[in-house]
Amino acid sequence: MTHTVDLFVYPDCQLLDASGPWQVFASANTLLGRPHYELRLTASEPGEVRTNGGMTLVATHALETTTPGGTLLVAGGHGVHELDDTVIRKLAERAASASRVGSICSGAFALARTGLLDGCCVTTHWRQAERLAREFPEIDVAADALYRNSGKLYTSAGVTAGMDLALALVATDHDHRLAGEVARELVMFLHRPGDQAQFSEGLRCQLASHGRLRALIDRVLNDPLAAWNSEDLAAAMAVTPRHFQRLFRQQLSMTPMEFLTRLRLESARRLLAESDAPLARIAEHCRIGGAEQLRRQFQRRYGLAPSAYRARFGRTLASPAPSPTSNREAS
Repeated sequence: MTHTVDLFVYPDCQLLDASGPWQVFASANTLLGRPHYELRLTASEPGEVRTNGGMTLVATHALETTTPGGTLLVAGGHGVHELDDTVIRKLAERAASASRVGSICSGAFALARTGLLDGCCVTTHWRQAERLAREFPEIDVAADALYRNSGKLYTSAGVTAGMDLALALVATDHDHRLAGEVARELVMFLHRPGDQAQFSEGLRCQLASHGRLRALIDRVLNDPLAAWNSEDLAAAMAVTPRHFQRLFRQQLSMTPMEFLTRLRLESARRLLAESDAPLARIAEHCRIGGAEQLRRQFQRRYGLAPSAYRARFGRTLASPAPSPTSNREAS
């Protein structure tokens, strides 16, 4: 039995908000060897739709003529704020008959106008989160999440997070094995959990730092699991350890060791989700000490135990355990 996925687009929508999730479902079809997902590009009426990047899409279906059931996903983009009441009404009617309804990026504004998100915890692109919360106070906006699920409603952050949401839907429809195969096919990280932050710790620090410290941050991110310590990092910048500590706090509001610990915990979190390696081996690989130290730091940072995180987000198909002799890992 096929499952219909309607991707709703409109003038000045974000191209990747439509093409990214579309490709996830299309790749799932390829790997399954059968067309489980029937993909349909919909708009207020069939025809050409110019995206905000200038590329033109061709919608094959009008929103109000699509078959009930299946999944309805709404792309984001600047044009979402220009949708008229007639389109929103049609969207509400189609959403009411869908088995699942989701938004990518600022597509949440369209769903918010239908009233479907009232009382729900949702997310959107970090730049749009404050506006969404202000314009729709009855909605609980989780500004930092990759994607959120509330019943049949799904919302995701910007652009590539829509692909993470699509992977989550594939995993729900089939299993984590297929979602992982799709992620590898598309050269993605193996499905990021929905409550993962929109920004990695490394990206946060890249955005906040500048000058020589930014160059040093980039160097650390190229090899985050190397044997870095505060003294060596200070020497690399040719400053005293005391001045280095002060500079780090001024720009990043944390100590160098807090920064390194957060990077190492992010690596440990990925390995918990993507491998069946024992906790002690992950702790050693990520330079976090022993298993007990990893448990304490993980609980403090993420609010749950490593075992609980693995049970919730671990893969049914385990990846090879990390090598204890190699500490180089892509950031």
